[in-house]
Amino acid sequence: MRIAIGSDHRGVGFKQDVMKLVAGAGLDCQDFGCSGAEPVDYPDIAAAVGRAVAAGEYDRGILICGTGIGMSVAANKVRGIRAALCHSAFAARRARQHNDANILCLAGETGRSRAPGVVGAFLATGFEGGRHQRRVDKIRTLEGGPQ
Repeated sequence: MRIAIGSDHRGVGFKQDVMKLVAGAGLDCQDFGCSGAEPVDYPDIAAAVGRAVAAGEYDRGILICGTGIGMSVAANKVRGIRAALCHSAFAARRARQHNDANILCLAGETGRSRAPGVVGAFLATGFEGGRHQRRVDKIRTLEGGPQ
């Protein structure tokens, strides 16, 4: 599995921890930025990761900003992306199982202690399909894509 990961300046330190978790799981991880404390615009990072995942170049993505909210909002503007802001392993599992979320958004300022469980659950959980497929199809319709 290939993972695209990105953060703004408020999540850059946390991103390094998450990249170690991903690599430790034996997965390939590509850093889409940023690389330092100099302020950057999170929509640019969210767009780059979102487009790469939507195009199939990466299987899933992880985005980190201060609260995770901005990255989630921006990534969900990319057609084909279902980004989920998760603060627990339970939420990450449900995001995958029920929503077929393909990008995990994390809060860089508050999420470090929960990162192993949340990231692990997101990466290890598959989409259940079934009744949930109908709902994901409705999301695709909302964004103008094929069902």
